[in-house]
This record gives sequence, C-alpha cells and structure tokens, in this order.
Amino acid sequence: MRFIATCKMGLEALVANELRALDIGIESVSDAKVVFTGGYFEMARACLWLRTAERVLMIVGEFHAETFEELFSGVRAIRWKDYIGKNDFIHVNGKSAKSKLFAVSDCQSITKKAIVDSLFEAYRTNSLPENGDEIIIEVGLLRDEVTVALDCCGAGLSRRGYRTWNVAAPIAETLGAAMIELARYNGDIALVDPMCGSGTMPIEAAMIARNMAVGMNRSFAAEKWAFMEGSPFELAREQARDAVVDIVPEITGSDIDPHAIEVCKKHAKKAGVTVKWLVRPLSELAVPRESGIIVCNPPYGERLMEKRDAEKLYRQMREVFAPLTHWDVNVITSHKDFERIYGEKADKRRKLSNGGMTCTLYRYFAKEGFIRQ
Repeated sequence: MRFIATCKMGLEALVANELRALDIGIESVSDAKVVFTGGYFEMARACLWLRTAERVLMIVGEFHAETFEELFSGVRAIRWKDYIGKNDFIHVNGKSAKSKLFAVSDCQSITKKAIVDSLFEAYRTNSLPENGDEIIIEVGLLRDEVTVALDCCGAGLSRRGYRTWNVAAPIAETLGAAMIELARYNGDIALVDPMCGSGTMPIEAAMIARNMAVGMNRSFAAEKWAFMEGSPFELAREQARDAVVDIVPEITGSDIDPHAIEVCKKHAKKAGVTVKWLVRPLSELAVPRESGIIVCNPPYGERLMEKRDAEKLYRQMREVFAPLTHWDVNVITSHKDFERIYGEKADKRRKLSNGGMTCTLYRYFAKEGFIRQ
C-alpha cells in the first residue's frame, strides 16, 4: 500500500529521515509531502512516531481530472465498499492547487456524491444512514492530478494529547519538534528554552531524548477501520512502550510568566517527561553547563507597539546569548529584520511556517568548540 505523510513546507527532509529511521520505504519526497510504502503496521508506526509530519493518509485512488465529470467518474471507480460500511459516516475534506477544478467545496461535494453513488450500487440500497463510525476522505488536486486518500489520523499529528492548557501564541508541537531536530539535539547535551511559553519545545526535546513515540498515548481514526487486518496499532504501541529509555535529560524551560510555568508543569506531567522549569526573566538566564543548545520562539511583534517590544527583546537576547560562546542558539521568528536588530548574521537560515506565517529559523553555532552543525 502507499501512504502520504503531509508536512509543513521546509520539513520534508525531516519527515523522510524519520521514516527511514523506522525502516519504512520512501517512494518520493516533494513539496509538503512524503510518499511511503508498507502495510498497516508501517502506517501505525508512522502515526505513532512521526514528530514533524502533520497527517498520514492512505492512498486509495489517483487519476487525472479537468472537469467535474472526470472527477465524479474517477472517484466512483474506486471500490468504496472495501473501505466504507453501510452505516459509516462519510466526511470529505478537500484541497486544490494549480488545477482547473479550483472550487474546493464543489470538489468535496462531487466526491461525496460519487462515493455515495458507488455504495448505493454496491450495497443495493438507495439510502445510507451514516450513523456509524466516521470515515474521513481527502480529495486533493494538484495540476489536475487527483489523489483520493483515507485520513488515518483524525486529529492532526500535532495533537499529541499532552497540551491541554495554553498560553498566547503557542508553537505547534510538530514545528517545536522540527526545531529540536534541526538543532541536532538527541538527548546527550544540555538544552535550554529561555522563553518556553506552554513548554512545547522542552517537552518535545525530552520525548526525543527518551525515545518516546509522540502518538503513543492518543487514538487515531484508522483504529476504527473495520476493513483493517490485525491489530497494528496495538502492536506498534507495545513496541513503542518497550523502546522508551529511562533517563532524565538535562533540559530547562524558563519564562517570565509564572502562569506559563504552571502550565508547562501540567503539560510535562501529562507527557510523562521530566523538565526543569523556572520562573525567570531572560536577563537572569543561567545555563547549567559550559556547552549546549538554546532554542527559543520569542514574540514576533506583528502589531506596531508589540513590534517595538519584540525588537527590544531581540537586542536583549543578543546581550544575554553573546557570552555563551560554547552554545548553539536557534531562534524562530517572522520578523524580517531579525538579524539586523539582533546584531549578528546567522550561520544558517531555514524558511518555515508557523500558524500560517512565513518564519525563518536562525541558527548561530557555538563560537568556541563544536556542538553540531
């Protein structure tokens, strides 16, 4: 079978590396998606382990369509009885880019009509109650090529299950994990987030250090598929539990807001990880070792007054981080003049997306000694 792991633009290589680490075969890597192959067990492992992907989809049909008639006939030709029961609730999501059929709502409507028509014939009925389990179908059009897939996840992969409480502008779990991976952190060195907010990056780092599958404690839409053979998720969870390493990594999260730190403690407890949490302004940053990795997601300052405050903070960050010559520094922001305000050109930059905003990850390598590049 063939599957798609979707992701934010710029993270395709990370997703591909995560799949390779799972010994899952990769068919192709393209913008915002990685196509991989395998059976239901590989699908389950991908759902549990992918840290930087947004969703896992199972491909059930591909064809060319430039008209609604072609879309209808292409969707209808799929053997929907193999996937959808007589009582299942059919939910269709859609997206379209650079295609003649650009009205997503119309594509969704045509797709559902074609599925229902196929099921009417297969089940020899003229009504479907749709009062059973939900089957989520995604129809995607790119340059008039249609991909029809079943959504294996339900809630996106960023929904790990540990972040119940929030503070302002939290970073998505998948992007937080991506920042940790791009910083080349693997648990063997100290890591500090001095503006940790709701604690996403320290918690994601702790899960990486302990080799914890991020989806181990949540459910997935595919677990309700009546057509799925065996118990792949049960087996994948059992293996994931056995893979957890019993260590306490040296990770610190600090924030000036006491409420944020209380939220962090709740999130870490729910995630099953240990992190050192401190109520502390940036100016009082004290690192635990001579060398390590700093990650931070400072305020972006989208509004005028907030922008001035953010720029003041960026200058302060330089003052605080500059003496830490054995530390790598990783900062994500949407501010286009960050380097000028911070006062130093980054050693590496990477375009990313955070909540729909185009951002850049600025990486500054240790000036003395070598951390990771």
